[in-house]
Order: sequence, then structure tokens, then C-alpha cells
Amino acid sequence: MRKNTFAAAALLAAATLTLTACGSGHDGDSSAAVVSGGSGSGKAATVLDQPFAKPDLVLTGTHGEKYDLRKETKGHPTLVYFGYTHCPDVCPTTMSNLAVATQKLPKAERNDLRVVFVTTDPGRDTPAELGKWLKSIAPGFIGLTGDFRTVQAGARSLGISIEPTRKDKHGKLVSVHGTQVIAFSPKTDAGYVLYGESATVDDYAKDLPKLVKGARP
Repeated sequence: MRKNTFAAAALLAAATLTLTACGSGHDGDSSAAVVSGGSGSGKAATVLDQPFAKPDLVLTGTHGEKYDLRKETKGHPTLVYFGYTHCPDVCPTTMSNLAVATQKLPKAERNDLRVVFVTTDPGRDTPAELGKWLKSIAPGFIGLTGDFRTVQAGARSLGISIEPTRKDKHGKLVSVHGTQVIAFSPKTDAGYVLYGESATVDDYAKDLPKLVKGARP
């Protein structure tokens, strides 16, 4: 797989400055999403020379339980993605790609891996709604919801831009969110690899065996 190495600061600037429309070609009642791009390199994986610290997020899980991201995922290989259940394309595609790829891992490694989906639309994504949506894609994935400003601050610490859900000029609900998947090492708990929305099942399947061990893909 083709890869790049970037400083975290450079990715932060790229993520917060680049905005493109997602789902704008959908008609009917589907919500539209506006998503921020990645590094702009066109590569599936970006290895960071200055890893991100894992966000200090305490949110609510799909059964209404308190979930401390740092505490619950400490020492586990972890993938974190910010999105929302009403997204018409990128979010379900990303989660589906990860679901298929993780099934290729040996059972022990699959059980050790934590895939965390943090909603950017907590007003609509209640714990029950989030749980129902994730169950249809990957029952083992972790869904988190909570105060929007808390989520936004956590995303920003990873260079991911999100904004409150709003209506566009056509009356459709729009969520502004980054499409990056961040991989955290089980050895350091730092986020050292970033994937953009172009990452495929094959990309994840090739890299996960190394990621679960904390190695560079």
C-alpha cells in the first residue's frame, strides 16, 4: 500500500481547512453531509511522525452506560471514527469496510481490537438509535454519543473538523464532519496512523495485522 508520513500539525491544518460536500447527489429525504478531507495526498494511509494523544472523552455508550475512551481502550489497538447514522454514504461505507476487514483477523486479535464510532449528530443519534445502526453493520463496534461540544473538542484534538447539525437551503439536515479514521497503538495509546475516506476493505485488511500489534503498516 502507498503511504505517507506527515506531522500532526500539518494534518490538523489540512483537516480543518478542506471541506467538500458528501451525499449531495442524493434526492428524497436523505440527509446530506459535508465532510472535511484528509491530507489531500490521495494515499490510503498516513503514518504520523508526531502521533496524536488519545482524546480525553467520557461519553455514553449504546446501552446508556458511561464510557471513558482512554480508560476503556487503554492497551488495546483502537480505531476511532467520527460520523453519524443518517449519513447517506461515507459513514456506512467506512464502517462496512472496517467490519469486513476486521473479520479477516484471527479471533483473538479481533476481540482485542476496539473500533469506536463517535456520533457528530447527538441530537438524533440517541444511544438506542446508535446501537441499532451499528448492530446492522458490525455488532462488535462501540458507539458513543454525548454533549456535542465535548465531541467536537475531542475531534478537534485529532485534527478532525465537525460542526453542529443544521439545515441547508433545501431544508435538508447537514452534518459537517471529518472522514478520517485514526488508529491508536496498543503499546503507546497514541494515534499514529490516519486513513482517509478512500481507504478500501483491502487497505484495512492488509494493515490491521500490523496495527493490532502496534507496528507501522
